[in-house]
Amino acid sequence: MKLELIATSTFGLEAPVKREIEALGYKILKSEDGKITFQGDERAVAKANIWLRCADRVQIKLAEFMAYEFEDLFQQVKAIAWEEWIPIDGKFIVNGSSVKSKLSSVPACQSVAEKAIVEKLKETYCIEHFEKTGALYDIKITLLKDRVTVTLDTTGPGLHKRGYRQNAVIAPIKETLAAAMINLSFWRADRVLVDPCCGSGTIPIEAAMIARNIAPGLNRKFVAEEWDAIPEKYWKEERKKAYEAVDWDCQLKIYAYDIDKRAIEAAKENAAEAGVEDDIVFVYGDGGKLESKGEEGGIIITNPPYGERIGDRESIDKLYGDFSAFLAANETWSMFAITPDKTIEEKVFGRPADRRRKLFNGRMEVCYYQYHGKKPSKKEQKL
Repeated sequence: MKLELIATSTFGLEAPVKREIEALGYKILKSEDGKITFQGDERAVAKANIWLRCADRVQIKLAEFMAYEFEDLFQQVKAIAWEEWIPIDGKFIVNGSSVKSKLSSVPACQSVAEKAIVEKLKETYCIEHFEKTGALYDIKITLLKDRVTVTLDTTGPGLHKRGYRQNAVIAPIKETLAAAMINLSFWRADRVLVDPCCGSGTIPIEAAMIARNIAPGLNRKFVAEEWDAIPEKYWKEERKKAYEAVDWDCQLKIYAYDIDKRAIEAAKENAAEAGVEDDIVFVYGDGGKLESKGEEGGIIITNPPYGERIGDRESIDKLYGDFSAFLAANETWSMFAITPDKTIEEKVFGRPADRRRKLFNGRMEVCYYQYHGKKPSKKEQKL
């Protein structure tokens, strides 16, 4: 069955999500703020959920139409072939949103849509009451400028829920954002990577998983696995392929520092849960005291402390000063830092970043500052 699928994303991460989808072999139909629409099938539902690192969730697009009156909404929603997805015992819920639309009451839109679905399923199954004791079907009715998009969520808990983070510290970065930061940097598996403020270890863990080609959804479950409409064999086959694709041979040089001993212990436990504990050197100590160890072309990727996160202004400024001194002494190293702190350009480098990207860490607006080092010598590049 041909399907239109939507990979939703945090604002600013559309480009890396699009590249991931294309790498899986699927055709992009449309790229918009916060979502990438692509063409797939039932197997693509399993494959996308298992493999997408930077997306938030995978949805099936069931319909799109204009609606100016509630009767329009009712009839168009009822026209969808719900029986192809929801069985007689399906537990279906309807969520909604409305922006700049005549049908502005979200509760009313949800109620009308649910009534339309119930009426359609009554006709199909010839019953009056639905027990809703089976698998979950989370339906979203989105209205934007009177255009209605009806989607069915296949993921369940967001894709950032990899399953390895058993222990967290203050303000942990989302796994999907950490993966995107790595994909937007210059880092490759044969280069040194350092996170001087690792917290619960999300950035180095995601880096190790990327380097080893460990699918982020390999060890978790998705809501669509309970559906009759997505054959169980697709999930089993895609997981088997994912296990076979893991690269256990590459040698990694990933270092993670934190001044908080509890954070280091949590990071070690999380790395063990992710299966990459042997790929990361965790160091309890001051992340500002970095050493290049003679390596050229190293990459620093970090989510440094700021404001409501950790530390006072004086200690943060000292950390910035240490970063500045290190990069001045190691011109081939690059730094990629995500922070809402707009003083980082002046205090670390004394110049604007080579590139900036507006992102969101949860609900907080941040900027991904990218400082590019000089090209390493040819000798180092061959190592």
